[in-house]
Parts: sequence; C-alpha cells; structure tokens
Amino acid sequence: MTTSVRRLPGWAKAVAALVLVLAVLFAGIRLAVLPGIKDLFGTETHDRSGPALLKSIQDMSRYDAASGTFQVVVDLDKDAKFLPDAIRGTRTLYVGAGTVDAYVDLGQIGEKDVTVDGDRTSATLRLPHARLGRPALDPDHSYAVSKQRGLLDRLGDLFSDNPNSEQAVQKLAVRHIGEAARSSGLTARAESNTTGMLQGLLRSLGFREVRVTYGTAG
Repeated sequence: MTTSVRRLPGWAKAVAALVLVLAVLFAGIRLAVLPGIKDLFGTETHDRSGPALLKSIQDMSRYDAASGTFQVVVDLDKDAKFLPDAIRGTRTLYVGAGTVDAYVDLGQIGEKDVTVDGDRTSATLRLPHARLGRPALDPDHSYAVSKQRGLLDRLGDLFSDNPNSEQAVQKLAVRHIGEAARSSGLTARAESNTTGMLQGLLRSLGFREVRVTYGTAG
C-alpha cells in the first residue's frame, strides 16, 4: 500500500513564511530586528500636571474668601445759607448696616504663576491680592434715629411723592461702610482663607508642599 504526501503549493509556503517572519519580528526578538520600531508602536508619557492644575484653579474664577458686617452712624446736616434751620434745613441721624465681601480673582492667574516640581509633590502659586466688593446696605437693619426738618422742608414733604426719602443719607452710609471695610483688615483675612483653601485642595491631590504668595499675577 502506497501513502502519498500532498505538498503545499508555492503560494501557501510564501504565506506561511511571511507569518513566521512577522512572529519573529514582534515576539521572538522583542522588536530588536528593526531599530526604532519600538518607538513607533510604544507609548509616551507626558506630564501635564502643571497646565491641568492651572486650569482647575482658574475655573474657580472669583473666590469669595471673606465677608464683613459693618454698622455706621451717619449725621447728615443740610443748612440753607441765609435762612435759619427752623425755616429751611434738615438734619438726619441714620444708622446704616451692611456687608462687604473680599475676594481673590483666581481667573487672573497665568502659566508663570503656577509651578510644579518634577515629581509632582511640591507646588508654588502666586495670586493677585484680595480685593473688596461693593458694599451692600441691609435695609432691614438700617434706620433713621431722628430727622429734623425746617418749616419749608415739612411743607415740601406734603407735596412730595416720597416724603420719607432717605436716598442721600443711604448713599452716605454705603460710602462709610466701604471705608470701614478698607480699614478692617478684611482683605488680609480673605488672603489667609484663600491660602488655606488652596493648600487643602492641592494636598488632597497628592501635593505635600504648597506655597502661596500674593502679588501681581498674570
């Protein structure tokens, strides 16, 4: 009995040889046969912690870091030049209460204001100084203690659409509240609170050392 062995056709041998060569190239010799092919198919690592950290801080934009409540007493006296106070003139004693917020504009921070070391364990931030917002008068806790008016002023109130208008004294109270806020150290407290917030945030992200300074950012 004769057993015949079927030989592979030429094209099949070529395909098998090509598969073998590819297997050797990518597995047998760890890509060493073709220099540079490892770089072609390998992966690269990019440290983007700096810009990502900057974007995260900028997204906070205005950070309201402190708020102060102030109360001022306004004594507004309006006299006529050639008439006695009993005839023409007003004097209003007004207690104004209001609030002022202090904030840090984190949106002003630029790339040069955020530095991260190579192993991403230390960060240094330079922020703009804290600023004061506009004073807001609290009408529920502001009131006129007394209001004296001359005869002509009382007669004028009878024909006025708003005889109890206190617009002038309220504006003056708002101005005094702003002055009180500027001399209260509210901005220093806002910077301290902002520093604490950012240090806590960055340490939760893995940073061990966080230094925050204030000056001209951008």
